[in-house]
Amino acid sequence: MRDIKPRPNHKKYIQILRQMTPEQRLMKAFELSKFSKKLFIHGLRKRFPDLSEEKFHKLYLERLKKCYNRNY
Repeated sequence: MRDIKPRPNHKKYIQILRQMTPEQRLMKAFELSKFSKKLFIHGLRKRFPDLSEEKFHKLYLERLKKCYNRNY
């Protein structure tokens, strides 16, 4: 099966990953995970700007739980 979306930099990306140490790859994974969390929170806050911190945190945990359940 072929990719529908062209990925012109994929080979370079793989090459860069192979040059990284295991520690560097792990740190990159943590960095990407942190970035994803920030995007998730930003999107929720933008969608629900008037929620109190308490209600927002509850909503965040509910949405996060839904994400976890989709992975299993």
